[in-house]
Amino acid sequence: MSLNALPQWHFSTPAGMTNYTDAMRRYPAQAIVDLAALKNNMRHLVDVVGGPNGSTAVMGVVKADAYGHGLIPAALAALAGGATWLGTAQSAEALRLRESGIGPDRCRILTWVYNGLRAPFDDLISHDIDISVGSLDGIAAVAAAARRLGVPARVHVKVDTGFGRNGFTEEGFGAALEALAPLAREGVLHIVGQWSHLAVADAPDVPEFVASTDRQIASFGRFTRAMAKAGVEPEIRHLANTAATLSRPDIHYELTRPGIGLYGYEPDRAMGTPSQYGLRPAMTLQAQLGTVKDVEAGHSISYGRTYLTSERTSTAIVPVGYADGIHRSASGFDEQGAKHMDRPGGPVRVMTVQGPRLLHVSGRVCMDQFVLDLHGDAGRLGVREGDTVELFGPGRGVEDGEPTADDWAQAADTISYEIFACLRNRIPRLYLNASQALPASDAAMLDPRTLL
Repeated sequence: MSLNALPQWHFSTPAGMTNYTDAMRRYPAQAIVDLAALKNNMRHLVDVVGGPNGSTAVMGVVKADAYGHGLIPAALAALAGGATWLGTAQSAEALRLRESGIGPDRCRILTWVYNGLRAPFDDLISHDIDISVGSLDGIAAVAAAARRLGVPARVHVKVDTGFGRNGFTEEGFGAALEALAPLAREGVLHIVGQWSHLAVADAPDVPEFVASTDRQIASFGRFTRAMAKAGVEPEIRHLANTAATLSRPDIHYELTRPGIGLYGYEPDRAMGTPSQYGLRPAMTLQAQLGTVKDVEAGHSISYGRTYLTSERTSTAIVPVGYADGIHRSASGFDEQGAKHMDRPGGPVRVMTVQGPRLLHVSGRVCMDQFVLDLHGDAGRLGVREGDTVELFGPGRGVEDGEPTADDWAQAADTISYEIFACLRNRIPRLYLNASQALPASDAAMLDPRTLL
């Protein structure tokens, strides 16, 4: 009988248990995504900006395979929660959304990262997808595609208010307006929106950063006035990311773009915890233990001898590694092995016969696996090969023995986004609560083998 560090999953379909068992046979780790949590997170974010009948719409940002949660399932959950826009960085994902059956009658879609010389602008325009333009070459390429099709291209003008990434600077905006205005009058381009990115809105308690955000907002306003003066006033403006959606109601404008909030996390640990914002993390990452064995005191664990066992103990293999997206920077060192560097690795919740125990990656994360020092005898602890352990989930944090993606981010010196966005697709994605969270027609769009 194997032990399980997680609560028993509740399967909503008769096939759920079979799908779960099949996934464990295919791979010794599973990412389980709660579609009800995604839906509820979006519903809360819609309420924050005034509700479904308010003047501010909400875009569910589902770029990068929905931050690793799965593009189509997450998009459908966002729409079920009240989003009326979807956003993807890459053109291919925007097209996948339309090709999956999410038509313009259900939502607008915006895409914004591309190589203007090779981007599929014809396909994007044909599928009624909005396109960001932030360069003169981009304007020319989108306009050329619109002329070929004889259909106006819906565009959002990207402006650089101080982020330093995509978009027109104030200095170069005159030339952009000279290009945009005649194309708009001709009907080649439909100027839908004006938008920008905030750099430090996730630090609302740092006066210097608040001042920086204020400067970006002022710059954004100057761009709006310049567009109006040129006769291409935007129909909608969008500047607020998750952080500003939660903390800056003055810049909700006509549309907000929460990304990380949809998946249940705050943008930065400095802002607090997800529960403080009415959010619940949607993903749980679990794995089944591989080899469990006894080793003597002073035994070296993994590459580089950065971890030596302090006493006779047992170890267990967790069969996922950096090829799965488990960060090597979340390796764990001890004073004996790493020349007096004591740094705990990523946290893992393991069940024992005495109850759950929080352990940490011991030694370096390898390509396909990492090791846990059980700090005790596996036989007495009841830990065996095949036990299910939890790497992260929607818990309260390591202080309460419930690791989250925030805790892994701290161990890896990164952010929660990277923890789940980097998870490779060889880890099966499984979905909870599809029938409860989605209309039956939407649930039918998902791969039935992924539903629990």
